[in-house]
Amino acid sequence: MTVQLTGVLTALATPFTDDGQIDVPKLRLLVDRSIDGGVDGVVACGSTGEFAALTQAERRLVVETVVEHTAGRVPVVTQTGATSTAEAIQNSLHAQECGADVLMLIAPYYEPLSMAETTGYFRTVAEAVELPVMLYNYPFATGVNLDAETVGRLGREVENIRYIKDSSGDMGQATQLIHHHSGDISTIVGSDTLILAALTEGAPAVMAGTANLVPQEIVAVQRAVAAGDHVKARTEWNRIYPLIDAVLSAPYVPAVKAALELLGQPIGKPRPPVADLDAASVNRIEKLVAELQLEPAST
Repeated sequence: MTVQLTGVLTALATPFTDDGQIDVPKLRLLVDRSIDGGVDGVVACGSTGEFAALTQAERRLVVETVVEHTAGRVPVVTQTGATSTAEAIQNSLHAQECGADVLMLIAPYYEPLSMAETTGYFRTVAEAVELPVMLYNYPFATGVNLDAETVGRLGREVENIRYIKDSSGDMGQATQLIHHHSGDISTIVGSDTLILAALTEGAPAVMAGTANLVPQEIVAVQRAVAAGDHVKARTEWNRIYPLIDAVLSAPYVPAVKAALELLGQPIGKPRPPVADLDAASVNRIEKLVAELQLEPAST
């Protein structure tokens, strides 16, 4: 189906069993937790989902599970990027066949690529599929920053490049995208601590790994901004910001998983070599969860 992504999208974590396998039942529970919390879309195999630590077969299993279990309740975005163009095309075609709604493409990482090489990769993969494509700008991991002018040009020149997830952490760059290039591409801000700023500035959507933890609360911020009630939006944001900041300030994936366990929905450990969260960070997050008086997840 043709979709227009708006609102709040959850970058889903990937649950693992005690022996390190994909925990499919808990992945389904995570999908339900977000949808029941009112989010407007879910994202499979993003950075929060530890995609770089998954095998190709595991990535496919995650995508298949999320698409099947979501069952059309909200749009599904699948992160299909890879270190080679051929692999990214294979991932994208699989997600398209599974019934995903939008493909999100991380720029290739490890090898230092020029901007021409990076944009060539995006063009080639997008032209190989029919679904809408979301560029994923995460310069911390890729070493390449997709500046606003480059993103706008790709949106104009490649018909199905319709979105940019900007995880640069640069609100100035996100603001340029929103104000100067909205006619060419839709900007989704992917830095959780910038959620209120991005929505207030006019971003049509935000994508957040912390929506695994507080989906209803982040949705309340977005809905208040959309309704023009900025006092309520600020009040709701002030309530949840300390927890979001604590998770983003700690080693991120371990913090998301530790917080979910504290909320009554354990989804296993991060995949090695990533370690569990240190005790001091766990204690800090535990206190913030208690102060928010969040209800444990139903299982």
